[in-house]
Amino acid sequence: MPIKIEYRVGVPVPADIIWEIIADIPRWPEWTTIYPAAKGVVGYGEKLSLTLALPNQKPVNIDPRVLDWAPNEAIHWKLPIFGGFGRSVRYLEIETLSETGCVFSNGEILSGFGTRWMQPAVRRSMKAGFTALGEALKDRALALWQERSGGAT
Repeated sequence: MPIKIEYRVGVPVPADIIWEIIADIPRWPEWTTIYPAAKGVVGYGEKLSLTLALPNQKPVNIDPRVLDWAPNEAIHWKLPIFGGFGRSVRYLEIETLSETGCVFSNGEILSGFGTRWMQPAVRRSMKAGFTALGEALKDRALALWQERSGGAT
């Protein structure tokens, strides 16, 4: 049975501001602690090189492949996990609500035989990391939007 771990946050900025931030993968370390190192470009099948540093977990280097993407909407990547006995699909998604408002979701869907051994502490760590990423992105987007719109939010 698949496991889904997600964090969603409303952000009162245009979707293109969120997209600008998440599509610039090499700059992720400037605003989020869960990816202290990040390289790659958004494109079908492109390989990313990320260091994942979830709270209370040892940082790990991962090399996922971009599975799907759409400007101002989403980036999805996949990664084999649990020694190949499972699969992870990680997503960063933007749902546009208005010209100056959207919902940002980030999460992971884990599937495969290996998920049965996933510890609850790891799930909590993932949730905390995704929450931190969502809040950091919101702060970054609000600051950028305020700067560009002359102080209006």
